[in-house]
Amino acid sequence: MKRNIILLGFLMASLAIFAQDAEKDKINMVLDGWHLAAANADFEAYFDKMTKDGVFLGTDAMENWQNDEFREFSKPYFDKGKAWSFTAVERNIYLDESETFAWFDELLDTQMKICRGSGVLKKINGQWKIAHYVLSIAVPNENVDELVQIKREKDDELLQELKKKQ
Repeated sequence: MKRNIILLGFLMASLAIFAQDAEKDKINMVLDGWHLAAANADFEAYFDKMTKDGVFLGTDAMENWQNDEFREFSKPYFDKGKAWSFTAVERNIYLDESETFAWFDELLDTQMKICRGSGVLKKINGQWKIAHYVLSIAVPNENVDELVQIKREKDDELLQELKKKQ
């Protein structure tokens, strides 16, 4: 009897791990497909992978794109057949207990060299959709001081503007 309980517990744990791995595989396919759609300038495929209220945060401090704004901004790039090309070289995916929300981080090979993407996906009608994405340029620690010097003037101006709005 005790052996059967142990086997049942092992089976249940194995099934849970398998189910979570299957969801992570689906999420990987969505994210890889999303990046591929941008590389192929496939506007519909790209935005179909985002929620209707999805958000894209770009590398510029003022790039906080709500879905409709991001579509409008992106459309000319897609129309020219040249959007952007990001390829994940490393990715970590995490799921909540209900497996309806996931969050991830990824290192990307891009035209800006190594970048980091991170975000949140939401399961809607059985499909994973990107609800929030953050793109940042990875800067080696030994180059941070140099980068700060490059962006100091523009950041100081922007900080003054933002503080006036408070």
